[in-house]
Amino acid sequence: MPTVVLAGTLDTKGHEYDFLRDRLHEHGVDVLVVDVGVYAPQIEPDISREEVARSAGENIGELASAGDRGAATEAMGRGAAALLMSLHAQGRVQGLLGIGGSGGSSIVTTAMRALPVGVPKLMVSTLASGDTRPYVGAVDVTMMYSVVDIAGINSMSARILTNAAGAIAGMAGASMPSMEHKPLVGASMFGVTTPGVTRARERLEELGYEVLVFHATGTGGQSMETLAAGGFLAGVLDLTTTELADELVGGVLSAGPDRLEAAGAAGLPQVVSLGALDMVNFGPRETVPPRFEDRTLYVHNPTVTLMRTSPDECRELGRQVGRKLSAATGPTALFVPRRGVSMIAVAGQPFHDPQADEALLAGLAETLVDVERHDLDLDVNDEQFALAMADRLHEMITTPRGDR
Repeated sequence: MPTVVLAGTLDTKGHEYDFLRDRLHEHGVDVLVVDVGVYAPQIEPDISREEVARSAGENIGELASAGDRGAATEAMGRGAAALLMSLHAQGRVQGLLGIGGSGGSSIVTTAMRALPVGVPKLMVSTLASGDTRPYVGAVDVTMMYSVVDIAGINSMSARILTNAAGAIAGMAGASMPSMEHKPLVGASMFGVTTPGVTRARERLEELGYEVLVFHATGTGGQSMETLAAGGFLAGVLDLTTTELADELVGGVLSAGPDRLEAAGAAGLPQVVSLGALDMVNFGPRETVPPRFEDRTLYVHNPTVTLMRTSPDECRELGRQVGRKLSAATGPTALFVPRRGVSMIAVAGQPFHDPQADEALLAGLAETLVDVERHDLDLDVNDEQFALAMADRLHEMITTPRGDR
């Protein structure tokens, strides 16, 4: 019988959690109620707020008396994450369900993001119809909009919470179909690098790998980095490093300052290229910041406007790639497509800019140290370029560590 953990602020949402517990019991699952609130609970939990606070190295009485809501929320989030990880290690978490507003959602989703990918996680939140990135992060948190505030049981909230209980019970009890085990490879892709990544994926699949392709939209890069750091991947084909450009220049698809570091820190074999470093992403044309009005812009579609990276920006991007790859602890190879880093950077296309391309290579030369490098007179989407990257990654993965 699966166990679903209900984690929530029982000082304000106790009666709603009691309703959820009854609904879950109707589905035949065990329930473990964890109190992540700061003050006295409305119902009796299975794991107390005192224990959650201790898991964060805090004292619940001191948190309550301090009256600092932000500090208390952060501490209880850390405590909930540590506690849930311990429960999961004991085999006591087959699903996690939470409900709440901003504070409760912050605490519970902190714990959700700490759990491994694949553990069912469902958050019913008043914030779920807006920007959910701070709550979901780069893992498989499911957000459900509560429609009404979570303030008592009424005909609307009862329906929503009943649906949530049914959903988490179903997820917790679901069994994975039997699948052939293959080593996993992460690959990064963007629309303008799709042909190259597709051919590399096909080649790796021919060689016996299962390839997980991540869309380089910021969260996509973060997800790939999370799986690399978590030990899920045998290697990384990071053909599309465009998210670095958005982080540097201020585009909307940044994956944060740590992009292109997880595989190297974990010692994973990685084959990297410069895919789509010719562009920064913005929303519709009218959303491009005024300071960029004199730049080369390309309307990719009604919701996406691309901006060509300048020579100065490209030089710095080259420096960043060089620094990050030079710090890697595992086998690393850089493939440089000398005829264009994206579909629209080749000769005759709107982002073709030899000066910017040379600046990118000059930046690389400043910081790239003791890293295998392959400069090919091909563009990033050429079939031979894709095959060369895929084959080199296979060689790295299959070569014994001492012989690399």
